[in-house]
Amino acid sequence: QLQLVESGGGLVQPGGSLRLSCAASGFTLKYYYLAWFRQAPGKEREGVSCISSNGRSVNYAYSVKGRFTISRDNAKKTVYLQMDSLKPEDTAIYYCAAARGPSDYVPLNQYEYDYWGQGTQVTVSS
Repeated sequence: QLQLVESGGGLVQPGGSLRLSCAASGFTLKYYYLAWFRQAPGKEREGVSCISSNGRSVNYAYSVKGRFTISRDNAKKTVYLQMDSLKPEDTAIYYCAAARGPSDYVPLNQYEYDYWGQGTQVTVSS
């Protein structure tokens, strides 16, 4: 059974950093493109970042470009999101997602994803 489990969320002050992890099980990670989404209270779920199945292509939402870095380790079956220079507007539940597709495909549309984790809360506040 395919499963995604996020970890690493928490409370951090503005300007601080967090590293989210998403551990996958039940499937061969190298065939899947992976993404992070987030949803703040009262807002739509938005795509944050995506990495292609071959790891060579990445995509970022404009709001996080230059501050967040996505990476993957297929051997550990894990995708990461390094978040630096955090802002209060980054506060949200962060979800990882996966789908099987072309090698360099990096969509940030939630409807392109078939599998989702349960989410981890990130709160940026002083």
